[in-house]
Amino acid sequence: MNASLPQTHSPGALAERKAYYDRIGQDSMTPLWEVLGALVPPQPRSPAVSHHWSYADVRSQVMEAGRLISAAEAERRVLILENPALRGQSGITQSLYAGLQLIMPGEVAPAHRHTQTALRLVLDGEGAYTAVDGERTTMRRGDFIITPAWTWHDHGNLGQEPVVWLDGLDIPIVRFLDAGFAEKNESEYQAETRPEGDALARYGSNMVPVDFYQAPAEPTKVFVYPWERTIAALKAVARGTPDPHFGHKQRYVNPATGRSPMPTMAAFSQLLPAGFETKPYRCTDGTVHVCLQGSVQAHVEGRDYTLHENDVLVVPSWHSLQLRAGPEAVLFSYSDRPVQQALGLWREQRA
Repeated sequence: MNASLPQTHSPGALAERKAYYDRIGQDSMTPLWEVLGALVPPQPRSPAVSHHWSYADVRSQVMEAGRLISAAEAERRVLILENPALRGQSGITQSLYAGLQLIMPGEVAPAHRHTQTALRLVLDGEGAYTAVDGERTTMRRGDFIITPAWTWHDHGNLGQEPVVWLDGLDIPIVRFLDAGFAEKNESEYQAETRPEGDALARYGSNMVPVDFYQAPAEPTKVFVYPWERTIAALKAVARGTPDPHFGHKQRYVNPATGRSPMPTMAAFSQLLPAGFETKPYRCTDGTVHVCLQGSVQAHVEGRDYTLHENDVLVVPSWHSLQLRAGPEAVLFSYSDRPVQQALGLWREQRA
């Protein structure tokens, strides 16, 4: 590509080259050779950085939002967890969004739908519910709840205390593709058309309706994965030998297809026995981790973090991660792995 260019870096040659760049810039062109290294790097160089949010430190700020703005006024009262290196982009990584949502007693977060897929991980408080396409589910700590793309959903709090959960969405992916649509419901909340637990019974008990067939890319009909089932499964698996890189780590699936519950985001639960230390591991899917039980020391590319219950840690793409449990610990995590795997891009490296 450089054969026709002067083989010298004299001031005159450099000035001529710059003048050329300026001329082609007027026609909305730029030389590839000046940016090739950044466009096609030898390995991922994420602009995101690892970062830790201590729930004990930020909880008071979440609660303050409840005094300053109502759920109806905000539509969704959420404090976005912005990656420090991506401020202003509403992203915890380049492809994922995260936020802490608060709903106060007696409030309703009104019904709407959008093309962005969302997950909820309940962290704090009792008495709230999420409704998805006419079915409510009571939100309990540790529950993993999904609102698939373009499904009507609303939240309410019938209890006596504030409820906080982590929102995870594929907003940056949808924004990158310019494929975002949203619509508000005429009613503040949905009418109940199915009893609570209906979807879990129909699609989450190793059975599906006799005439139900689902395309591989479609989201799961099971929109709630209860914590009690998750922890029971992890405890049972933990009777075996832990994997040196993960401890005991399971991925959530759509029971009807065996694929990720969401086409754009994967979700995982991980149990680390007391005192267990993982070997270093890295992968191309930037991942958001939440400590649900116990405490964990995390080592990410030379930086150390201590995670307590409800703390959030983001590990960007191709950053080495090593975990060490204090007491027995359980982590939830989510990432953009399904997108990368569908495109043949996903890679991992085990030390």
